[in-house]
Amino acid sequence: MSEGGPDGGTSAGAGVTATVRADVCRVGAPAEWHWLVTGGRGGTRRARAAYNLTVPEGFGRTDLDAYARGRRREAGFEDDGPTLLTGVSMAHARLAVRGPVTVLATGGLSNPATLPLVGGDSSSLADEAGADDDPPVGTVNLVVATDRALAEGTLAELLATAVEAKTATLLATTGFTGTTSDAVAVGCDPGGDPAEFAGSATAVGAATRACVRDALLASLDARYDGRAGELPDSVAVAEYGVVTDETARVFEPDRAE
Repeated sequence: MSEGGPDGGTSAGAGVTATVRADVCRVGAPAEWHWLVTGGRGGTRRARAAYNLTVPEGFGRTDLDAYARGRRREAGFEDDGPTLLTGVSMAHARLAVRGPVTVLATGGLSNPATLPLVGGDSSSLADEAGADDDPPVGTVNLVVATDRALAEGTLAELLATAVEAKTATLLATTGFTGTTSDAVAVGCDPGGDPAEFAGSATAVGAATRACVRDALLASLDARYDGRAGELPDSVAVAEYGVVTDETARVFEPDRAE
């Protein structure tokens, strides 16, 4: 990657830039892009940037939109845009670029989640993990940006592709499926070359899978470098965590004659 994007940040490919100031990372687009974001303050919107910012330990604010706005402005970022929050420092943020896709990742695993197969012995983990109202210091956040034009359904497909890649990466490296507070923002250029699909067999989807894997691995390496003892071996020993060991009723649909 080279220096000198239009906002003074690092040029990350496809016209996307990435800049960190005051523990706020701005992923900037060259124009107003279309974003789909998970979470209570998510949904779809148009914006020139998406953000990932670090909240302090013991964070308890509930006016999250106002808080995010204030933090962006304190960091010198005036553009509005979807904002993800995490307890992980932006010193551990990492970028990956392939073809038409750029991904920013931050990874922390103090609040892991896992989904054991039916019949697995997870009761002891569930009993010990517990829950807490305090915001955890973990979270895996992803900002995915592509210069392809995607319809709303295709943008949702891209989000699913990114989440699948995150889960596969975490399962292979940690045994967890995610954390209890993971968030994803995916953005596309409405004026770019159109892409009809964004699944794993497409150019956009394959690039996204590779970028999510590599950016997330690099962020986890940065976060836990020299501090491997902070990486939980199981939900039971984590500071926060959830095991989903409930079972659902399974049945066949009614079949019309």
